[in-house]
Amino acid sequence: MNQREHPTTARAHAARLVLLAVAVCALIAPTAAAAFEQPFLNFKHISTVGSTVPASGDVNPYGIADVQTSTGALVAGDTLVSNFNDSENLQGTGTTIVQVSPGGRQTLFANVNSAGLPGPCPGGVGLTTALAILPDGYVVVGSLPTGNGIAETAQAGCLIVLDSNGKAVETISGPPIDGPWDMTAASFGQNSTLFVTNVLNGTVAAGETPVDEGTVVRIRLHLSPRHLPKVGAVSVIADGFPERTDPAALVLGPTGVALGEDGTLYVADTQGNRLAAVPHALNRQSTLEGGAETIATGGYLNNPLGLTIAPDGDVLAANANDGNIVEITPAGAEYQPFNTKAGGGGLFGLTIAPNLKGVLFVDDSSNTLGLLH
Repeated sequence: MNQREHPTTARAHAARLVLLAVAVCALIAPTAAAAFEQPFLNFKHISTVGSTVPASGDVNPYGIADVQTSTGALVAGDTLVSNFNDSENLQGTGTTIVQVSPGGRQTLFANVNSAGLPGPCPGGVGLTTALAILPDGYVVVGSLPTGNGIAETAQAGCLIVLDSNGKAVETISGPPIDGPWDMTAASFGQNSTLFVTNVLNGTVAAGETPVDEGTVVRIRLHLSPRHLPKVGAVSVIADGFPERTDPAALVLGPTGVALGEDGTLYVADTQGNRLAAVPHALNRQSTLEGGAETIATGGYLNNPLGLTIAPDGDVLAANANDGNIVEITPAGAEYQPFNTKAGGGGLFGLTIAPNLKGVLFVDDSSNTLGLLH
């Protein structure tokens, strides 16, 4: 015999159906961020801060780093930008780092001459997106050099340590450093840790055929007064990222890295079009294989390059193919992207503005430093 359901029970049953429907929607649309959440990337305006082209004519700005403390030639509130191409627009031949003030004034921070390097750097100098500022004003920049701007001539390169006046004082090279492409740093007192993506492990030999050999390398550094940074343990903490050479971009592989407050290292898998994660990156003792853990793939991502962490803990990714910046939660939900108007091939490095109320980004299309605000 059928019985009529009590109204209270009916309402509870209806509520359960609504929750089930929400859950199903979440499963079939995993990249949509919850409507009630407010993204950090909620800006309306784009401004050009200034040119990134120095007197030498270097172009193709890649790396970006906020200057937190004034020391030597570094001015707090300014932004450092590294250039990957020379004045003839040959990739992997740029040698300059410029410093741009909030008002757009540009000064040359460093012109890194390969003949004047204080240590080995296989292939010479071609400054990449790997750019970070350490305590005491030391600046570390990656070099992935080419002989003539094409991938077939690319060599392993190195990390170059500069003092606060832009003078090269040290290099970090040799396995497992092989094509340092991007980098982030975490500093605690006199100790700093670098996380470096590498994109030349087997890439040149394989050409445009993808190989799953990209890596993330962790480098321990000890800093002490009146001494150069001392390199400690060097470890591969993640591998198996897809990578290949590319006529337009030189190489595609793991690029941006950003460290979350919980110690998770996020990695932009450019070739795989996804955001990956390496848990416990500061202290992990084993290599995470298979390109690390997938946080988000596809959706608004369109070959992500540079990464940075927003003040709310979300990850901001710069798309290579469309000039959009995408905000992604640690759970993998994606917000509607912000169109910087840089277009395909225009974005690379990005960072949070010093006042935490905007995003600074390099625009390769116009060779400028831009600001979302």
